[in-house]
Amino acid sequence: MSITRLDLTGLKCPLPALKTRKALQSLRPGERLEVCCTDPLAAIDIPNLIRETGDRVEIVDRSDRAILFLIEKSAAPLE
Repeated sequence: MSITRLDLTGLKCPLPALKTRKALQSLRPGERLEVCCTDPLAAIDIPNLIRETGDRVEIVDRSDRAILFLIEKSAAPLE
């Protein structure tokens, strides 16, 4: 199983969501994207993005220093 890692620490809204969207476009169905962010707004923006794209957030781990998302690319994009 393929996992692509995306380190977005230090980036502020809207960059984490924009870079996550771009990274998801290059993945094949079933592949996963691990996204690490430090912007608190990413906890809202990235789940909203995933609802739009139809992909799935598997794990959200939030610590004092970062927010970690594990996103699985869905089989069919939503139009």
